Amino acid sequence: MQSHYPRLSLWGRSSECGVLDRVVAEPRAGRSQVLVLRGEAGIGKTALLDYLAAEASGCRLVRTAGIESEMELAYAGLHQFCASMLGGLERLPDPQRNALGVAFGRRVGAAPDRFMVGLAVLGLLSEAAEEHPQVCLVDDAQWLDQASAEILAFVARRLLAERVALVFAVRDGGDSKLLPGLPELTVRGLPNGAARALLGAMIHGPLDGRVIDRIMGETRGNPLGVDRAHARAEPRAAGRRLRATRLDAAGQRHRAEIPSAL
Repeated sequence: MQSHYPRLSLWGRSSECGVLDRVVAEPRAGRSQVLVLRGEAGIGKTALLDYLAAEASGCRLVRTAGIESEMELAYAGLHQFCASMLGGLERLPDPQRNALGVAFGRRVGAAPDRFMVGLAVLGLLSEAAEEHPQVCLVDDAQWLDQASAEILAFVARRLLAERVALVFAVRDGGDSKLLPGLPELTVRGLPNGAARALLGAMIHGPLDGRVIDRIMGETRGNPLGVDRAHARAEPRAAGRRLRATRLDAAGQRHRAEIPSAL
């Protein structure tokens, strides 16, 4: 199966991309792999998931994201995660099928046993992986509803020989207990050289070196921060260039109007 994501080259992320290359190689080799990407907002976690999606050729891609407005809806995130696998629901053992069916509103019954729901999701993933290696990406996991976060962590801890890579992206500053006990990669700011190169690719005209130094100091290599600081700084720089151009033009017209000395 071919990925629909274009291949990406990320500024200053060769180390992180190397880790992700190894992650996606595992399901192709018949093994599971789990990873949690942690970092502050705007640091590039989603870009790394995009990179992994682009590298997932030959695998079936399952991609979802937590939605802040759905945090109070039990199983909302899990329903989104499992949507493409629900064709296998009827092949699950009765207790698991019933539990997941109730959780997703497909059956009527008492609140399901979360252990059974977790086993059901694990069963769906395992069955899907028999057909194709699975690469499952969960962005903004800090916004998953509690039931979905607990069950996906349960599944992640029990993946063994299934051909599944399960990667979460989590924003720092949220629930420190989210997805406990799973392998982690902390995503930090870009190195100074890469951050300057990124800024250089964004600007469309001269930018004072002092402004560049201030942007580097304020953003600490956060790519989104660099982008926002550039968006604020460049219009001001463009305005100064425009004013200077107008003043120069006005000066030239004024000089032209002064009669030459006889």
